[in-house]
Amino acid sequence: MNRRIVLATSSRILRQLRRDRRSLALVLLVPPVLLTLMKYAFEGQPQAFDRIGPPLVGLFPLTLMFVITSIAMLRERTSGTLERLMSMPLAKVDLLAGYGLAFAVVGTVQATVTSAVAFGLLGLETEGAVWLVVLLAIGNALLGMALGLFVSAFATSEFQAVQFMPAAILPQFLLAGLVVPREQMARPLEWLSALLPLTYAYDALALVAAGDLSGRLWLDVGVVAGCIVLALVLGAATLRRRTA
Repeated sequence: MNRRIVLATSSRILRQLRRDRRSLALVLLVPPVLLTLMKYAFEGQPQAFDRIGPPLVGLFPLTLMFVITSIAMLRERTSGTLERLMSMPLAKVDLLAGYGLAFAVVGTVQATVTSAVAFGLLGLETEGAVWLVVLLAIGNALLGMALGLFVSAFATSEFQAVQFMPAAILPQFLLAGLVVPREQMARPLEWLSALLPLTYAYDALALVAAGDLSGRLWLDVGVVAGCIVLALVLGAATLRRRTA
């Protein structure tokens, strides 16, 4: 891996994102605003907010990083930038690492801002360590980034890229256990949920919120990390010398 190429690629992506103020607002402001709405929607039920708040702190970054990454990567593909880069004697791993590093920085900032607002300004409480929730939120942002890099190969327009969010992410929200406990679902849906990365992302956050640091938590973390690596490998497979 060429560190100079990786850093140059990530710097270029970050400069582009910095000029895209609407995307930055979406990434940094929407999660805290949504959490604030939930805080006052459950004003008479503080226990409910404390139950679902920590998982959402980690899941909001995943969702938005998926959308932002898939759209940004699609622009690279359709504008010809990726094709020009791939025509140079560069390794795929260098390009993918550069993209991943740039979006990882954005995801880390987003998860940190969201956590600061939730635990600092909104008074969200959790049985587990706050720093562990923040780390899981950053990990989930990386998962959203990796999935976004992968699915961008299957879209030909920004509208199609956005459509992948309800197609690929929302069903996982419904099956992860946030709305209905998985053991209360129909058996086929419970089996299906065991195959989805968001299930393990949510379960890890719920365990930390309950103060449960058992081996099950680290199993969830391992599965999420494995899904990040798998999505990045599949994303690398879609980087071709000729793009759509």
